[in-house]
Amino acid sequence: MTKTLSDYYRIPEDTLATNLAENAAGEEGFFRFGDGNICYGRSPSGVSAKVADSELFCTTAKVIRDRHTVELPFDFHEVIDNLRFERYRERMVPGLEVFAASEPVRKLYYFMRSCLPVSVRRHLQKAYFSDWKSIPFPSWPVDFTVDNLHEEFLKLHMQANGISSVPFIWFWPNGSRSCLMMTHDVETVAGRDFTPQLISLDAKYGIKGSYQVIPEKRYSVPDSYVSEIRSQGCEFNVHDLNHDGHLYREREEFVRRARRINGYVQKFGCNGFRAGAMYRRQDWYDVFEFSYDMSVPNVAHLEPMRGGCCTVFPYFIGRILELPLTATQDYSLFHILNDFSIELWKKQLSLILNRNGLMSFITHPDYLIESRARKVYESLLSFLQGMVQRENVWTALPGDIDRWWRARSRMSLQPKAGGWEIVGEGSECARVAFAVLENEKLRYELQ
Repeated sequence: MTKTLSDYYRIPEDTLATNLAENAAGEEGFFRFGDGNICYGRSPSGVSAKVADSELFCTTAKVIRDRHTVELPFDFHEVIDNLRFERYRERMVPGLEVFAASEPVRKLYYFMRSCLPVSVRRHLQKAYFSDWKSIPFPSWPVDFTVDNLHEEFLKLHMQANGISSVPFIWFWPNGSRSCLMMTHDVETVAGRDFTPQLISLDAKYGIKGSYQVIPEKRYSVPDSYVSEIRSQGCEFNVHDLNHDGHLYREREEFVRRARRINGYVQKFGCNGFRAGAMYRRQDWYDVFEFSYDMSVPNVAHLEPMRGGCCTVFPYFIGRILELPLTATQDYSLFHILNDFSIELWKKQLSLILNRNGLMSFITHPDYLIESRARKVYESLLSFLQGMVQRENVWTALPGDIDRWWRARSRMSLQPKAGGWEIVGEGSECARVAFAVLENEKLRYELQ
């Protein structure tokens, strides 16, 4: 537990002298901890097979505190990994997703997809997503469970040690309040050809994006196209292999495809990846050779594969850094919710900003060609421009975030002349912050 807290906050190792005991036993299931946080793991206090019944198994009162000892009725690290890696999904996959996950059904859909009119495809998609409002977990429109649990556990440590303030390395460089990341997945020839106009549109509002491009079958990827993206200060990454929905079909085929993906990562000299349709299987990421992934949503109610990592901060999957999607995709907003406004995006941004998290977007040049959608997107860009200036938000490319988060993970806080000093490569951009406990509430403040 102490190491997990240190990895999240970068707290000095000897700051929290709490002795920790974790008691995890029995079957895995859902239970609650703290202020209604839904957990998934093992607990001798009991668990529920259904997320809806998790409130019957609240473990908060089962925590034992005795001087400098805290005993939890579950394994903190296990619970955090279960949420980030979405291991709870097997217990709560909706009926339609079980049907859609069937390999024959998916194969038939992708075979017929190119023949189906757009209106028919959208009708099928709306039917598939018709139950999204009834999904109880993760929490819509942004889920902070992993972040809430870290705060709860830090509070327990502080209370056990009788301290009201703990130093840590702030989440973002130069004391930025939050971070904004714009990415664009290129789905078709039309989207590829619209890329220069989208680059210009973003630049008008001070934003540079990352473009994820499908390397096989969909369209050609000439060197001039790659060079044009990079010459404008934008980023180029790989988007799946051929976007046919079968990347994670079975292990042997996945390994074959992953090696081809690794070859394209090397060919294009890029460091990032996103799977088609946000499909993912995080326990298989060990085969990949890129630096960071962008395939895991925070809350996936409107994605073909439901679930969500329940955090608004980057996290490591082995050696790969995950940069979660924290805002609704443009296609989902326009064509599933039929919402041609930025109100949902503004709500998500406000929630994430208040938690100092990563505000990450996927928009598609393919869907922004149409004037109505492009007008909404330009409204978003205008709003983002004002927010960045007003709220001190770091606007970064995925590669920038990857380099920062890795550097931060290697930094340490050292005592110096009655205060604290950050040591490590890149520390000149890092800032000391404090987690302050007041009236049972935790707040952050920069030094």
